[in-house]
Amino acid sequence: MSMDFGRRTLLKGMMGGGAVMVGLPLLDCFLNTNGTALAAGGRMPVRFGTWFWGCGMTPERFVPHTVGANYDIPVELKAIEPFKDQVTVLTGFQALLDGRSNFPHSSGNIAVRTGSAPDKPGEVKAPTIDVLIGDVMGTDTRFRSLEMTATGDPKHSYSMRNAAVTNPSEVSPLALYTRIFGPEFQDPNSADFKPDPRIVLRQSVLSAIKDHRDRFEAKLGSADKARLDQYFTSVRQLEQQLDLQLQKPPPAEACSIPKSPPDGTVGTDIEQATRNHKLMAELLAMALACNQTKVFNVVFSDSASSLRRTGSSTNHHQLTHEEQIDPALGYQPQATWFVEQSLAAWGQFVATLAAVKEGDGTLLDNTLVFAQSDTQFAKTHSVVGIPVMIAGKAGGRVKTGIHIAGNGDPISRIGLTVQQIMGVTVDKWGTQSMQTGKSIGELIA
Repeated sequence: MSMDFGRRTLLKGMMGGGAVMVGLPLLDCFLNTNGTALAAGGRMPVRFGTWFWGCGMTPERFVPHTVGANYDIPVELKAIEPFKDQVTVLTGFQALLDGRSNFPHSSGNIAVRTGSAPDKPGEVKAPTIDVLIGDVMGTDTRFRSLEMTATGDPKHSYSMRNAAVTNPSEVSPLALYTRIFGPEFQDPNSADFKPDPRIVLRQSVLSAIKDHRDRFEAKLGSADKARLDQYFTSVRQLEQQLDLQLQKPPPAEACSIPKSPPDGTVGTDIEQATRNHKLMAELLAMALACNQTKVFNVVFSDSASSLRRTGSSTNHHQLTHEEQIDPALGYQPQATWFVEQSLAAWGQFVATLAAVKEGDGTLLDNTLVFAQSDTQFAKTHSVVGIPVMIAGKAGGRVKTGIHIAGNGDPISRIGLTVQQIMGVTVDKWGTQSMQTGKSIGELIA
């Protein structure tokens, strides 16, 4: 029996006996009865999330003509017009590949999220930005992060610690509801609190696992210890979360437990995706307001967008390659329709967060949402000018309502700045030509 197999058998057996799985929930206890924070900073809790859509945009219809405040709203940005003062648009930044191949729908997305271009399709050399931020601010909430996709495929997640460790997405609004507001949910506004005996059991089982794992790890060489470190990091985080879940959560003024959504169909039909995305956005907003998580990742469509019209077998991605540019319009009308639908969903997501009142502002005021695609113009797979938008003020840490032109700068500048805004101690980020220590001052309040 190999050490790897023995390690898995030991932990699986012990954890299985106590019904414990890595990633079990814990509660966020940072709001008092007035909806103001009891955290060290004395402010409302700040959240971070990503929102993704595939197959880019049409530059002539997306990129504002003016920079700074009061930027114009081209047709593909119409959905964010009601929240223009809360959304910053970043264009003209590029993923620098340093001579590597541009792997379609992979290179750009990974470069934006990790600051490193892949050597092969799907390669992830470093944790994605949400994981880095979650390591700082996601350890004291019931869920370290929540992932969801409107496409019906749990593999459509771009939250990764490395190529082998991806946080899978929930695909069903009902499953997402059950996970958040099911039997293990503790209402932060309830006068009664009784620790769930299942949590007590899991805590006891993990204590036993710790004894076993410490003895086992002491016998390993340095290479094996490094290989198992990420796994054991997750176990240690779970131990911390279970400790918090056994404490009564302080009240959360904005928390309102939603009704269970219907058990509907999931898939790549654009109507299904739009409906499920709306339901998931509403559930996520309440998960944030009820202090169940501070970090999230939403996928509206996968990187090679598989969305399709009802009754059609031709998806968005196929159209970006096969549809001719209409000479009169100057763009691909069918493919562009999907871009417009995707950005309408983005506008709806922003509106959902803005609708939740929290303290003296809104949930959106206390959140930073990092929205991006995988390419600029999908027909050419361009990684120059990949669209990025930032919504929300992150509790006053972010300047919003502006258009920032990157002028060819590495797109890693955006990721570096966002990490610094969210409290990650980092002076440089990225590798090779995308390594940068230059943050975007226009973003920082």
